[in-house]
Amino acid sequence: MSEELGRIERPSAERFREGRKLYLVPLIYQGTEAPGEFVERFELYWQQVAEHIANLESSIGRAAHIFHESVTATGDEGLELLRRLNEKSYQLCAQRCQEGTRLQATEDRALSDECMDWERFLLMGFLSATVAQKVSELYVDASRRRYEHIAKRIDEELGVDEAAILFIMEGHWVQFPSDVEVFSVAPPALDQIHRWLRDRQAGDEGTGQSP
Repeated sequence: MSEELGRIERPSAERFREGRKLYLVPLIYQGTEAPGEFVERFELYWQQVAEHIANLESSIGRAAHIFHESVTATGDEGLELLRRLNEKSYQLCAQRCQEGTRLQATEDRALSDECMDWERFLLMGFLSATVAQKVSELYVDASRRRYEHIAKRIDEELGVDEAAILFIMEGHWVQFPSDVEVFSVAPPALDQIHRWLRDRQAGDEGTGQSP
């Protein structure tokens, strides 16, 4: 079951204090040459994420663990990896780690690398439909094993009545343990980013169709 933060009323929040909880944060990257319009929405998004996580923690439990896509080490080593991945999620995680929250090794390095390699092949394109299908099957299989590993890590580390934060890209295939209550952190700026990306794509397609 997934709950949105804005729909949790104070009287009903008490019932979520017991049991295992996961605060699910869609991972958004800025990129090196992002337009100013996107950067503005990106900055607002991470500001709202921080506020929403703080509200969740004050209502139903402070996070004892942090799980983050592409992080393969714990503690300071994991934070250094995270700093190079995404400055915004790094700032949120570093602050909490200073206060006692533990950054967990979320990914298996070999599985993560395998998925990225197959994805690179898919993005290159193929002349042969047979090869394209084969690479796609290998990518799907590697992704399945990767997400199973992430789910296992969460299940292993998340204790009774504990809460954790997971930063992961939208469209993931992680199947969370059945006894973990998942709360989606989806602030208004996320919808703004989605709309901006859709409008941008529509504009690019329209330009491409022009003579």
